[in-house]
Amino acid sequence: MAAPEGPLVVGVDSSTQSTKALVVDAATGEVVARGQAPHTVSPDHESDPEQWWQALRQALEQCGPAVHRAAAVSIGGQQHGLVTLDGQGRPVRPALLWNDVRSAPQRDRLVAELGGPEAWAERFGSVPAASFTVTKWQWLRENEPEAAAAVKAVRLPHDYLTERLTGQGTTDRGDASGTGWWSTADQAYDEEVLGRVGLSPELLPRVLGHGEAAGTVRPQDGLPLPQGTLVATGTGDNMAAALGLGLRPGRPVLSLGTSGTVYAVSTRRPTDPTGTVAGFADARTDWLPLACTLNCTLAVDRVAALFGLDREAVEQGGGVTVLPFLDGERTPNLPYASGTLTGLRHDTTAGQILQATYDGAVYALLAALDLVLDDDAEPDAPILLIGGGAKGTAWRETVRRLSGRPVVVPRAQELVALGAAAQAAALVLGEDAAAVARRWSTAEGPSYEAVERDEEALTRLAATLSDADTLLRRR
Repeated sequence: MAAPEGPLVVGVDSSTQSTKALVVDAATGEVVARGQAPHTVSPDHESDPEQWWQALRQALEQCGPAVHRAAAVSIGGQQHGLVTLDGQGRPVRPALLWNDVRSAPQRDRLVAELGGPEAWAERFGSVPAASFTVTKWQWLRENEPEAAAAVKAVRLPHDYLTERLTGQGTTDRGDASGTGWWSTADQAYDEEVLGRVGLSPELLPRVLGHGEAAGTVRPQDGLPLPQGTLVATGTGDNMAAALGLGLRPGRPVLSLGTSGTVYAVSTRRPTDPTGTVAGFADARTDWLPLACTLNCTLAVDRVAALFGLDREAVEQGGGVTVLPFLDGERTPNLPYASGTLTGLRHDTTAGQILQATYDGAVYALLAALDLVLDDDAEPDAPILLIGGGAKGTAWRETVRRLSGRPVVVPRAQELVALGAAAQAAALVLGEDAAAVARRWSTAEGPSYEAVERDEEALTRLAATLSDADTLLRRR
């Protein structure tokens, strides 16, 4: 391997399932070392933050000698998770993760008490889903009051790891915008919401601006990073992936992972009162309207496993329709839903049911695409297809068939970690993080032409979803 052309930086992706670390040449974007360590998640979608820290240390150790030369590091982390700490900075209880939707009743009450969906959208950019941090905090207060009373600091997952590195309680506007207590209109914590949920702003981290440093790595036993290494603000995983692509306004992204997301950078602050689109801030100074589904690759893999099929063993035809809402659903907002299978006949094959599961998962994302993209977006712009599912032929072809758009699959992998690395590189080089990523050519990859949209499948899916929505709301 050739000697690096620029300083080395570290980008970290602390996700639901694992922590990944990349050591990257800041000048070229070349990944010179990588490491990964797993997390354990309970059936209730909880995880011990201490294991994230241990996984970070392990992932960094796997990067070898290169990590000792790092000039800066940045953490990208899963959004929305509720990390509660005591006075010594130790977790009071396991973190409630983004895909924990037990707080749906608290969510419903909070939306109603603060003026309804329109008021929330105008103040916060989003109507909170049951995955948002504010609903989890309210659930904790009502169901585990002793634990809530012991809390001396509240953090998001990326905040927790950044604070372990620096000793300073900080966050960024991108991740803060997914809490439900940081107003995108005012770009500040909202005192009315915090008062209603009994949370003092003193328990929350300081929100840093674009390009600020969170601090430097403090002395710690067993941490491979050198003492004094610069630590960037970090951000949420979706904001980090947008940075990793060097995303310009109006370019749609569809991410296929544990969750499915569709998003685009916008220069306009989103305020969708339907709750379909979350109006997040990005990690810079723009906005990141985003729609997220809970059921994506894991739901499809579960259906494949039920039939003993390889995930690529799909068959077309059959007229069957599947809504794979196995964990309830966030988009559409059906937290109490379960999976739905309709149109089953004697000649329906397992492969057709599997294809219909792909269709249902992709449809839920594409249905939100027009709301995510603003009037300035190109109507036929290629979709950037990322995430673990982007490697699968069945996923890619389903997106093409149901969207009618061309698709580009970026060659760059681990975009959340790359986005964090771009943030770290920007801190060292004094540049804009998205411009750094564009210089790294992270969005380039194989392109696939548009095909005719499958209108028949789209019509069936729309009708089935409407029926399911009506039935659930009558219960």
